[in-house]
Amino acid sequence: MPEQLALNIDIVECPPQAGQEVDLVESVIQSCGGDPRSAVRELLADADFLRDQLYTASCLLSRGIGRGWTPKYERV
Repeated sequence: MPEQLALNIDIVECPPQAGQEVDLVESVIQSCGGDPRSAVRELLADADFLRDQLYTASCLLSRGIGRGWTPKYERV
C-alpha cells in the first residue's frame, strides 16, 4: 500500500503571519519531490482511498445513528 501523502508544513519554526496563508498547493508539490504530476497522482489516490472509507462507513452505520444523513461521494 502506498505511503500516505504528508504535507511539509512547519508551523512551529515559521508560523504564518496574520492574514498570510500557507500555500497548500506548493506544499503538496514539494512533498512529491517537486513533481506536479506525481502530486496529482497522490491526491487522486488519497481521494479514492477516502471515498472507499466513506463507502465502508456508510455501509456500517445505520440511518438512525446519522439522523438521516447520507454521504455524498462527489463534490456538488
